[in-house]
Amino acid sequence: MSGEIGRRALAEARTWIGTPYRHQASAKGAGADCLGLVRGVWRALYGVEPETPPPYAPDWAERGGGETLLTAARHWLDEIPINEAAPGDVLLFRFAPAHPAKHCAIQAPEGWMIHAWQGRAVCETAIGRWWRRRRAGVFRFPQETGM
Repeated sequence: MSGEIGRRALAEARTWIGTPYRHQASAKGAGADCLGLVRGVWRALYGVEPETPPPYAPDWAERGGGETLLTAARHWLDEIPINEAAPGDVLLFRFAPAHPAKHCAIQAPEGWMIHAWQGRAVCETAIGRWWRRRRAGVFRFPQETGM
């Protein structure tokens, strides 16, 4: 279990449900992309973001963006084995095997996740086989940020 931090992260992520999709945004109720949702949860847990992400295009990963998202997750979050994902953890996904991780979500109970993706508001959806096969990593919010 991810403990109190995980419970708080999940509760906060659920307050974002219905927030419209807006590329690079992170404003509850106004707009968010998948990273914006995780950034908003971080702010609710710790008060301030550890760094501001640089501007990014929707196709940044397809244009050779490297493992930017995975590297940042490994720097600021605690990586755990994929099979240990618990509610409140951060999930990273690759849309293709040879591409960098470029999508993130918050784990919800019983095989569900909360995420935002183009054309949809922040929502809670099942982690079906398609999503499970594309997991690139699972991360836990730290007990302390070290900031």
